[in-house]
Amino acid sequence: MSTPRPEFITLTELDHVRISNLIGVNASGTRSAINDALLAVLDDADLVASQDIPADIITMSSRFVVKDAATGASDTLTLVYPQEADAGHGRLSVLSPLGTQLLGAQPGQRIAVAGPTGRARELEVVELVYQPEANGDYTA
Repeated sequence: MSTPRPEFITLTELDHVRISNLIGVNASGTRSAINDALLAVLDDADLVASQDIPADIITMSSRFVVKDAATGASDTLTLVYPQEADAGHGRLSVLSPLGTQLLGAQPGQRIAVAGPTGRARELEVVELVYQPEANGDYTA
């Protein structure tokens, strides 16, 4: 059975710092063009050391399978920083609306995101195939 994504998620301190730097403050002290949803996720997240993150949470560089609730189609994706994004190879930017929703998600959770046509899509995280921290990589 799938469950909705919780309001508060757990992130590694390293992911939090790196993502915060991506959407940081410009020289004039005002925020640049940022993803408000991602800021909310960062502001509300419970932070843990990389070695303490549960092995079933999507962190940066995690590879996972999502299934479209309407069509049943599955995709294997990797959550990456914007400079590494490549939709053709399933490399999803954390700054994208879908990437923001998947950060901190766990298998069995559902997320809702606007599709390319603007219609809402519901996706379920089916499996976490690879998480760097669970494999001893605390700097990915």
